[in-house]
Amino acid sequence: MPLYETQTLKIYNSLSGEKEVFKPIHEGNVGMYVCGPTVYSNVHLGNVRTFMSFDVIFRYLLHLDYKTRYVRNITDVGHIVDDVDEGEDKIAKKARLEQLEPMEVVQRYTVDFHDILNAFNFLPPSIEPTATGHIIEQIEIIKKIIDNGIGYEANGSVYFDVVKFNKTNHYGRLSGRNIEDMLANTRDLDGQSDKRNPQDFALWKKAEPQHIMRWPSPWSDGFPGWHLECTAMSTKYLGNHFDIHGGGMDLKFPHHECEIAQNEACTGQTPVNYWMHANMLTLNGKKMAKSTGNNILPREILTGDNTILSKAFSASVARFFMLQAHYRSILDFSDDAIVAAEKGYKRLMEAISLLKEINANTKSTIDIAAWKQSCYDAMNDDFNSPILIAQLFEGVKYINLLNDGKESLNLADLELFSKAMNAFVFDVLGLEDEKVSDSNNDKLEGTVNILIEMRKQARDNKNFALSDQIRDQLIALGIQLKDGKEGTTFSV
Repeated sequence: MPLYETQTLKIYNSLSGEKEVFKPIHEGNVGMYVCGPTVYSNVHLGNVRTFMSFDVIFRYLLHLDYKTRYVRNITDVGHIVDDVDEGEDKIAKKARLEQLEPMEVVQRYTVDFHDILNAFNFLPPSIEPTATGHIIEQIEIIKKIIDNGIGYEANGSVYFDVVKFNKTNHYGRLSGRNIEDMLANTRDLDGQSDKRNPQDFALWKKAEPQHIMRWPSPWSDGFPGWHLECTAMSTKYLGNHFDIHGGGMDLKFPHHECEIAQNEACTGQTPVNYWMHANMLTLNGKKMAKSTGNNILPREILTGDNTILSKAFSASVARFFMLQAHYRSILDFSDDAIVAAEKGYKRLMEAISLLKEINANTKSTIDIAAWKQSCYDAMNDDFNSPILIAQLFEGVKYINLLNDGKESLNLADLELFSKAMNAFVFDVLGLEDEKVSDSNNDKLEGTVNILIEMRKQARDNKNFALSDQIRDQLIALGIQLKDGKEGTTFSV
């Protein structure tokens, strides 16, 4: 029996504003589309948090035995990424500033994106299509929207008629807007625009002579609008109607609102059952921004090459830190917060290592099945990773009690406990045990063991001052001694 038949997953749907029981369109199969990066610069930490949220969602769907097709696009087309269809596109601007071909810019930052996500132990998506690889599909969608009377051509560009669409549909329902308020709060067109209405958005833009990235179309040599690529790629690989569409909270309007409108104007049906949005990441209580210097790149966390953190932190520690907050909550990144996360991460890894050494007993004094279900309950509640982590630390408490002989598990329960801990920590949360057994660690272990033996001799001789001095100086170096029935062990 697949696991999803025994678990009731609820997802917060941005469209309804409520948690809803998840029922895929096709039983046992899930289609999920997530808006990927525009590859004109290094991926920033806020991007990593968003994609990490959907990595955990993907992992949990797989864990529940759903056959999941996860599509995450790469935006590599030269388009104008705002809702007024004006200005210079970001890829072309970067290419001009660095005197590169646009596809050199795309390649450089696509590689950076993949390198960072690999370092943070992301699972690759099932399909990672590019916008430039789907120009034909985008043109075909524009033709259908025009044929259905919602798109219009003006001087080589094509626009989506939002007012006309809204007569039979609701433009703005995802973001809680209505067209009357939007029109009232928008300045009148200045007479130079080709748009019929201020809220209309571009499906195709005629390229100016200086515009580098351009393609032929029935209307002009030009390039597709910002919103069109996701409609084209999601429907091509997941169908006109699929289960989950995700992205950052900042994409809800206008990007995702326009996606819904394009789909409905083209196919006559709503495209997505569950809209999911991940919240933002702040730094030291303020919005991250390169312009103010309140910014840190993922790679700078791993190398320690920054002025914000006290030292370098591993990718798993940074991942653990981010998963301590729910994906729909704002999360503030700071040195104090990640230092605290590192301590928690190490406690968790030490407990998992200790669990391997625990022997089974004839009886169980802990209800492991109930604990395991509490972990599922956390993830079934809209992928609540902080509650799952709290339950895992309840498991850490059990491990320490088992090690001290204060609780016991029979063989079946011990195997169930070990399997569940590993599944939730490594498979679902995607953490890695980053202990490295190299020669330097061997030398460290040997040195500390000599000091442990010296401390033991001091205690045997009732020289408690020396014993305490050894312990305290090791603590000052970040080495914690632990006295137990089997002797003294240490952790770094």
